[in-house]
Amino acid sequence: MKKTVDDENKTETNKRNKMFDQVERCKIDLQKDPTNPALHVRLGDLYLKWHLDIFNPGQYIDDAITEYQFAMESLLDSHEIFYKLGLAFYYKGDLDKAINYFTTALEKKNGYYDAYYMLAETFVKKAHFTDAIDAAETAVQCSRFCSSSAHYLLYKLYDALSFKNPRTKMKALYEKIISVLLIPFDKTAIKNILKHISNLRFLPLFLKGFYAIQLKNYGHAVETYKEAIEIAPGFAPLYCVLGDIYLSTGYFEDAITEYKMAIWLDPFNIAANRHLCRAYEEQGDYNHAIDIYNRLIAMAPNIPDLYSNLANIYYIKGEFDLAISNYQTAITLNPNPSWTSIIAQTMGFVYQENKSDPDAAISAYQTAYVLTPEDIDIYVNLGSAFYDKEDYDNALQIYRQALEFQPHNAKIHCNLGFLYWGKGDTEEAMKSYELAIKYNDQYDIAYNNLGVIYLDDLGRVKKSIELFRKAVETNPNYALAHFNLARAISIVGDKVEAAKLYQMAQDINKVTQEIDPKDIADKISELFES
Repeated sequence: MKKTVDDENKTETNKRNKMFDQVERCKIDLQKDPTNPALHVRLGDLYLKWHLDIFNPGQYIDDAITEYQFAMESLLDSHEIFYKLGLAFYYKGDLDKAINYFTTALEKKNGYYDAYYMLAETFVKKAHFTDAIDAAETAVQCSRFCSSSAHYLLYKLYDALSFKNPRTKMKALYEKIISVLLIPFDKTAIKNILKHISNLRFLPLFLKGFYAIQLKNYGHAVETYKEAIEIAPGFAPLYCVLGDIYLSTGYFEDAITEYKMAIWLDPFNIAANRHLCRAYEEQGDYNHAIDIYNRLIAMAPNIPDLYSNLANIYYIKGEFDLAISNYQTAITLNPNPSWTSIIAQTMGFVYQENKSDPDAAISAYQTAYVLTPEDIDIYVNLGSAFYDKEDYDNALQIYRQALEFQPHNAKIHCNLGFLYWGKGDTEEAMKSYELAIKYNDQYDIAYNNLGVIYLDDLGRVKKSIELFRKAVETNPNYALAHFNLARAISIVGDKVEAAKLYQMAQDINKVTQEIDPKDIADKISELFES
């Protein structure tokens, strides 16, 4: 006969009633013999078991700790009582105290497998992965046959470390095979497997919520997964999916809460850690995002995009040296030429724009060039870096080389115009700007710069006004173009119009910050002083 949901509920109710009866009997026995350490340990065990029962909504971990501490007063030399206290603090989330108690248990009993194994699990929670490996390996040495759980933990650790490392990958596979072979001898491993198997009964609810997501019925999906979590609060994927829903709908605090719970249940969940970083970034909480990326890097130090993502956050925070350091690590790991080229170009931009180090920028751009010589943006950036270094000949050579690949590239012609202009070759500069406009009639910078040449170098005010107006039409938020148009308009005598344009430039510049605000203020003052 098939077991129904009601039958399962009755079974769980009977279990809870039985547990309650055991606790009450133990309390009665303690009233008769309040200093009996064995009774305190027994009651602590019951409270801990009750606390870990996923069908029990109560929190009994503090009660368990209290009972174990009563027992410890009489059992100061017992390795087992220190281990149990460590276990209780582990489940409470007080990891430092858990480590202290597990360590004391090991001092009381050398070669204590359970304490080494739980010490390894605790180090994993704290993202101390090297210490976790050491503790797990020692646990294996302490119990050759009953160590399936420790081998499986080593598999998870090595697997996380094995990105593009065949030797570590083989170690991970070895640990996984051994963990499977030793399952029959390890009660903890059997218990964990049964727990995972029991979670399969919640698959229908999981699929129901997934179907609601596909229909974009996020409210229904959230309620479905919350219902599933109430039934199976130890099933990490539920928290991940719920976090993804909150993240996609903008409820970042809720998403963070769910991802944290998923990570607590499964510290090796790379996706949950990554999505938690994204939620923090969306909030602008860059410090917490950095902490999580560092945790990920400790867990999986050979994944290059973790370093580039961390570098991006440091860049946003203005910590350019740390950004560069992480970009360099990402480049060293080098997963593929195209990706690495982009990172090298990004690092070059940081050197050029934020560190004012054109030599380092040139080196980074040249690294990108070696990887993807067909990428035209590299030529543009490299030419710009040579220009900043005032190495105009090399800049000119780079731009000309780029034009051999893309003779109709407006950006290269515009950069050439700026280069010729800087060298004092006004005629060639004008030709380059005109070609930039020919190949892109919406090129606001080319219109503006050509307008400045006509205004300041040639004194052709009307032509400059025509070009500045075109720049403003193509980009209404171009503060410098409004500023230059105001300069030209003031020359022809229309001070009112010029004032309006200066004011527009001032307002836009508050956002774009293209111009020194004092320059605009001075021009407005000059306008009405004359």
